[in-house]
Amino acid sequence: MKILVLNTGSSSIKFQLFAMPEQTVLGAGQLEKIGEEASIVSYRRPNYDEQNDRWKYEKNISNHSEGLAEIVSLLLDTEKGVVTSADEIKAVGHRVVHGGDKFTQPTVIEDDILGQLKSISYLAPLHNPAGIKGIEVAQEYFDHAIQVAVFDTAFHQTMPDYAYRYAIPGSFYEEHGLRAYGFHGTSHQYVMRAAARFLELPQNEFNAITIHLGNGCSMTAIREGKCVDTSMGLTPLGGLMMGTRCGDIDPSLLLFLGDHLQMSFDEIDQLLNKQSGLKGLTGTNDLRSVLSKYEKGDTAAKLAVAIYVYRIKKYIGAYAAVLGRLDAIVFTAGVGENSSFIRAQVSQELQILGVELDPRKNDLPAKGIREVQSANSPVRVMVVPTNEELEIANQSYELVNSR
Repeated sequence: MKILVLNTGSSSIKFQLFAMPEQTVLGAGQLEKIGEEASIVSYRRPNYDEQNDRWKYEKNISNHSEGLAEIVSLLLDTEKGVVTSADEIKAVGHRVVHGGDKFTQPTVIEDDILGQLKSISYLAPLHNPAGIKGIEVAQEYFDHAIQVAVFDTAFHQTMPDYAYRYAIPGSFYEEHGLRAYGFHGTSHQYVMRAAARFLELPQNEFNAITIHLGNGCSMTAIREGKCVDTSMGLTPLGGLMMGTRCGDIDPSLLLFLGDHLQMSFDEIDQLLNKQSGLKGLTGTNDLRSVLSKYEKGDTAAKLAVAIYVYRIKKYIGAYAAVLGRLDAIVFTAGVGENSSFIRAQVSQELQILGVELDPRKNDLPAKGIREVQSANSPVRVMVVPTNEELEIANQSYELVNSR
C-alpha cells in the first residue's frame, strides 16, 4: 500500500511517499516559502541513485493548492516520478498539531471531523489552520484516497487529570478546554517504540524519559509505554528552553510586560515565541553557533548553555520521581541525536538516578539507534533518531488496514 505523508505549515509542505508495510521511502521532499516570489522545491528518491536522484529548484508557488499540484507532478513525472497514477496512493496521512481532547487516536477525516478540527483551531492558531488547508487540498487531488489525521497531541492524552489540569477555576477547562496537551507526541511515541524494540523489552512494561531536542524542545515521562506527563502545555511555549521560545517562566512576567512596559498581546507573543530562548540570550537560535561561541568563552553563550542543560536535568529528576522505575533516557531530534556535548552535560551528576555515560561511546560518530551508557549504568542512555513521517505512515496504515 502506498501512503503519502504530508506535514503542512503556513508557508511550507513536507512530504514522503511510503510503500507500506515495508516502510520503504519511495520519494520525499519539501516546498518552502509558499506564497513568496521564489518558492524552493526539494525532492529526492532515496532508493535510487543517491548522487543523482536529488533535485532542488525555485518556482513561483502562490498557495498550498499549487504546492500540492507540484508534489503530484513530481511523483508522477516520467523522469523523477515513482508512481504512474495518483490512484496508486491509497491513503494520505496528515500531521495535525493540535487535536484538543476530542482526538486521542489517528482518525479518518470525513466532513464532520474536518468541522470539529476547525472548531478547535483557536487552540493552535499558528499551526492547525495550515494543517486543515493541507487536508482540504489533498481531498481535491486524492479524492479516491483515505485521508487520515495523526495528532501531535494524541500520544499525551493518556496523562492523568492531575498532570494535565491547571490550578485555575474549572470553568476555564470545562468551557474552553484550557489544560496541558503537550506536543511532539508523534516523535515521542516513535522513539519510545523503537527504543523498546531495540532493548527487547515489552512496550507495555517500558518506563522511559524521552527528550526531543531540536529548535523546539520537549520531554515526556512514559510509564508502561504510555505518556503520564510532558513538558509542553496548552501551547508549545512551555517547558524547556528552545531555539526561540522561552519555556517555563513566571506567568506574572506577562502582566509586567503589559502593565509596566505597555506591550501589546501581539508583541508579547512575538517576544516569548520568536525572540526568546537561545536567540534571546545569544542572538542566534542555532545551537551549533551557540556552542561555537561557548568554546571561545562567550559569556552569553555559557549562560545560555547552562540554562538549556539545567532545564533538561530538572525535568529528568522530576520525571524519574514520577515514574519510580526508569529503564532508559532517550535523546532524539537534531540536537539530541547529534550533540554529544549536550548529552554529556545533561548526564553529569545524574548518578543518584543510576545514570552513567560512557564518554567514548557518546562521542563516537554513528547513525541509527545506539546505547551510550557505561557498563555499570543500570539506566540505559540511548540515542534514537526520530522519524515522525514514518510514525504517521505506520499509524495511517494500521488504521486503514483495520478497516
